[in-house]
Amino acid sequence: MEEEEVRPKRAMPEIGGSLERMSLAELQAYLEALRAEITRVEAELAKKRRMREAAEALFGRRG
Repeated sequence: MEEEEVRPKRAMPEIGGSLERMSLAELQAYLEALRAEITRVEAELAKKRRMREAAEALFGRRG
């Protein structure tokens, strides 16, 4: 029975970091992770905007 080679999973690079050493599969996974994070951030922005609009409607606008 052959043992499978176990490779440690590489950490995702920092935003703006070098992508040169990443394989095609790693780049694709990184892109998918970034897209998921963008979706998550957009949802949070929308939530906070709704909360702010509700507060402004209730208390009036400041400033």
